[in-house]
Amino acid sequence: MLKLDNHSSGRHFLHIPGPSPVPSRVLRAISYQTIDHRGPEFGAFGLRVLEGVKKIFKTEQPVIIYSASGTGSWEGALVNVMNPGDKVLFYETGHFAALWKALAAKIGLQVEVVGKVGEDTWRWGIDASVIEERLRKDTQHEIKAVCVVHNETSTGMTSNIAAVRKAIDAAKHPALLIVDSVSGIGSADYEHDKWGVDVTVAGSQKGLMLPPGIGFNALSPKAIEVSKHSKIPKAYLAWDEILESNKNGYWPTTPSTNLMYGLHEAMDMMMNEGLDTIFARHQRLGEACRRAVAAWGLENQCQDSSAYSPVLTAARVPEGMDADLVRKHALEKFNLSLGTGLGKLKGKIFRIGHLGDCNELSLMAALSGVEMSLGAMGYKPKESGVVAAQEFLK
Repeated sequence: MLKLDNHSSGRHFLHIPGPSPVPSRVLRAISYQTIDHRGPEFGAFGLRVLEGVKKIFKTEQPVIIYSASGTGSWEGALVNVMNPGDKVLFYETGHFAALWKALAAKIGLQVEVVGKVGEDTWRWGIDASVIEERLRKDTQHEIKAVCVVHNETSTGMTSNIAAVRKAIDAAKHPALLIVDSVSGIGSADYEHDKWGVDVTVAGSQKGLMLPPGIGFNALSPKAIEVSKHSKIPKAYLAWDEILESNKNGYWPTTPSTNLMYGLHEAMDMMMNEGLDTIFARHQRLGEACRRAVAAWGLENQCQDSSAYSPVLTAARVPEGMDADLVRKHALEKFNLSLGTGLGKLKGKIFRIGHLGDCNELSLMAALSGVEMSLGAMGYKPKESGVVAAQEFLK
């Protein structure tokens, strides 16, 4: 049995960029009695969930709900529309783009990575002109899909997906547009239909305020048609049986019944607050956090002001300081969890999540913990980041 040794008074301050804090309402919903997932009550419930989730993705098209993490949804997005040996174009904006690229290679796809020449793509949002230029050269249309990350949580960047679609269309290329919005959905504005996305990948544990365990593929009519001719072996992740069962509110395999109770509750909370209000709240908290980081004299990992993420802020520590020691102190002294640096950024950055069930005072508590932890490491900020954030928020 898992033994939890942390019995500190007060609540734990979870400010990693996902999983995010789960509201009490959602936890209570998850605790409801499990019902028969083949019975009429669940069928009616399933239809409500499937219809409601379309509003979150801003789509009129079907949304696949997997009992899986975002990684499972990555794989689902690829195996349903690709064939063995197909070429896929990735634009790498951080660690999760790199992991998705590695997954694509493992399932037998040819992977090509592009980025702006002479630029550290882990510090800037997607330059859609680079994608357009590459697609124009692909006169034989060997590239079957363009895969991009909407909100890259390893680097704190949100890229312009509408611009990527525009670039694909400008090149007159038939490639599918597949987007990872695991951390974007529910926190940053996202328009699956309007932006012309063919498959959107998402997960439950970030902006949707749920524990990990549910993954999503939002589809386009083009993606559904292409999927009918896909030859990559698949069973559990195949869309066809799921779409057929979903017509009556059911799944061909056992769904995550209780997590879906939580999803229904979370969507109700989001609709009551209003998506535009939610997105504005995240933008406001993101700006407050960035002002705190600047006041401390730390550098934002994201150098592209047009791509600042409303989900998290990644702060670079000075040369010679270990960001993980700052995180360790924050956890042990203040019961505050901060995100670690991933991949080549390990030890160089810490990440402050301000997503999901987060408000002004939640963020201010996290910033206070960071400021005290920096001081304990011997770092003397230029000025108080806490005060800078307060001045903005008030």
